[in-house]
Amino acid sequence: MKTLTHIIRFIVGGLFIFSGFVKLVDPIGSQYKFQEYFSEGVLNLEFLIPFALPFAILLIIGEIVLGVALLVGWLPKLTLWKLLGLILVFLFLTWYSAYYNKVTDCGCFGDFMKLTPWQSFYKDVVLTIMIVFLLFQQKHIKPISSQKIVASITILSFFACMYLSFHVLTHLPLIDFRPYAIGENISEGMEYKGDGEIPKVHDFSLESAEADLTEELLSKEKVMLVIVYNIDKADENGFPAIKKMTDEAIVKGYTVYGVSASFEDDLVIAQNKYDLPFEFLFCDETTLKTIIRGNPGVVILNKGTVTGKWNYTDVADIEL
Repeated sequence: MKTLTHIIRFIVGGLFIFSGFVKLVDPIGSQYKFQEYFSEGVLNLEFLIPFALPFAILLIIGEIVLGVALLVGWLPKLTLWKLLGLILVFLFLTWYSAYYNKVTDCGCFGDFMKLTPWQSFYKDVVLTIMIVFLLFQQKHIKPISSQKIVASITILSFFACMYLSFHVLTHLPLIDFRPYAIGENISEGMEYKGDGEIPKVHDFSLESAEADLTEELLSKEKVMLVIVYNIDKADENGFPAIKKMTDEAIVKGYTVYGVSASFEDDLVIAQNKYDLPFEFLFCDETTLKTIIRGNPGVVILNKGTVTGKWNYTDVADIEL
């Protein structure tokens, strides 16, 4: 029983750390997922939507820190009860998603791995059983070192998570699991493989008021796209640097366009306000949020291959 307890302890702790980490490298992805859960068509808790990001970060850090605490054996009783509370929240969300077919991907592992709602639910059922087992066998869970050391490790993991979350929110995700990651070819991602699978890239288009420019731009070298998924939610502090960088890019032969899902009139106002030297194309908002987490952000393409991505905070670092 003692050996089984340790095996389950390491499985649970390791899984919580892994699940938290793949979301911590891209917390905005989790923010979007909680916004979906809070929306009118799902849990109807729209008053919580403005708090989706801090809520997501809190849960992500909670997963990692509690996983670390379980592995090092710090306050096992308190840790296990908190893990039980956390998994019950996840269990409800995955059951609700599966039973009512509301959210097709729970986001349990961020963009690293997609699970169906029922797969997510059954995974959480197994984890719940494991945590309950550990609660009954907590006498076998001992600290791996002195209380001072295991407490220090757990607290250090909390501050490390806080720093990492701040870093990726200021810049871009440390690891990009999406089909628009650097090195991915968008044209290839849009192709059907003939095996019935949905293409990795869908709903991607670059449309002007007159024409669809998708194929043309994906066949060109030196294409720069300034992504502003919603002009009303964009950080206006980023546009002066965007203006300076795009002026230089045009001089150096880049084809430069803005891409947004906002209304044309709002985009024209922004163009005039910030003296932006490019026109805006239209693309689906969800697609733009998937392409890059910055708003505004910059993507450079070479014949459809993503060769660079930057949040507006880092555009001064772009080497053309």
